[in-house]
Amino acid sequence: MLRAVKDFYLFDFDMLGLAPALNDALKSAKLTQPTPIQNKAIPLALEGHDILGLAQTGTGKTLAFGLPLIDHLLAQPGKPAPKMAKSLILAPTRELVNQIADSLRGLCKNTKLRVATVVGGQSINKQIMFLSRGTDILVATPGRLIDLMDRRAVDLSSVRHLVLDEADQMLDMGFIHALRRIAPELGTPRQTMLFSATMPKQMEELSRAYLTNPQRVQVSPPGKAADKITQSIHFVSKPGKPHKLREILSKDMDALTLVFSRTKHGAEKLMKGLVADGFNAASIHGNKSQGQRDRAIKAFRAGEINVLVATDVAARGIDIPGVAYVINYDLPEVPDNYVHRIGRTARAGREGEAIAFCSAEEVDLLRQIQKLMKIDIPVASGTLPEGTVAEKPARRPNNRRRAFKPKPANGDGKPAANKRRRPRGKRPAA
Repeated sequence: MLRAVKDFYLFDFDMLGLAPALNDALKSAKLTQPTPIQNKAIPLALEGHDILGLAQTGTGKTLAFGLPLIDHLLAQPGKPAPKMAKSLILAPTRELVNQIADSLRGLCKNTKLRVATVVGGQSINKQIMFLSRGTDILVATPGRLIDLMDRRAVDLSSVRHLVLDEADQMLDMGFIHALRRIAPELGTPRQTMLFSATMPKQMEELSRAYLTNPQRVQVSPPGKAADKITQSIHFVSKPGKPHKLREILSKDMDALTLVFSRTKHGAEKLMKGLVADGFNAASIHGNKSQGQRDRAIKAFRAGEINVLVATDVAARGIDIPGVAYVINYDLPEVPDNYVHRIGRTARAGREGEAIAFCSAEEVDLLRQIQKLMKIDIPVASGTLPEGTVAEKPARRPNNRRRAFKPKPANGDGKPAANKRRRPRGKRPAA
């Protein structure tokens, strides 16, 4: 049974009794007061409780599990043995893994703790070499971690702290099977923390399977966007989307804008068209190498490019406080992904704007999004044609055998007799 934590106490990080090295890292990062999810989760995690944390994207979930995790590791003397990891953080995408690792390295800079990342698209031999020395914190995508387990390059039997970040997306991407493979290899007893922005039905089952008497901390209803995001919708035909996008981008050429496309091909085509029209744009999607994706995000963060076109691979892996606009060029087919997309703006207390395009074919997707969020997104331009109905998904083929139907009746009302087929061969003699 999950117990929701309703009490909310205002405190500074200094009041937590963290290790001195952590307090120094927080001060150097000018972090003094926690966000609501940190306020609720950190004290319970420091006490050793399993945590089920629900909060919008951009509210500081990484610090909510990172601070107690590092504090516990600093209290455990000794270096990790070769190939061993003391703690494991699983995340669904490469970008999110790198983001988490960068945040944790900043907190560990005055300690001897080692942070390692394991993701696909990078040299597995280098990862094997790094893991051979052991690590305190291993941040990984499930697929590559299983590859390394199969090669016996990593031993998880010493893991006493497990974090599942963006667990709902891991469920959506089918990583539940990978988790079932990884979990039995972990050490026990252990502390498990599960964090997510949404709460699908399978999350309760996941928490029952891998968490022990967890404390549920929630600072906003699942499916709710950050309060400082201004949302709007433009009803526009599919052929009219490119012109509308350029119109919006031209109003604030210097702002950091993240544009979401539904497909890899669509994202690349859209980016090339923007570049041809003089916009400073780049793209990230599944067909890009890890190096290309990292360089594009780095350039976007530095302001060297100001328009980044992406697929949902980046919806939960970009933590750039300066993103002013998120434009849903295509509405996502999964309503939860809309929440994660627009959560890339209005981060770290800033304000942001989320703009969505909706063609006649996407009306049903818009209805699902508004139903999830329990709001009607304000219409900025365009009108929905009267009688417009979203295209229904194609029916799945029915592979069942057809039921037997008797042949039509003869004139006397009796079913027509089936003609017996003659056996192959010569005709019988007359």
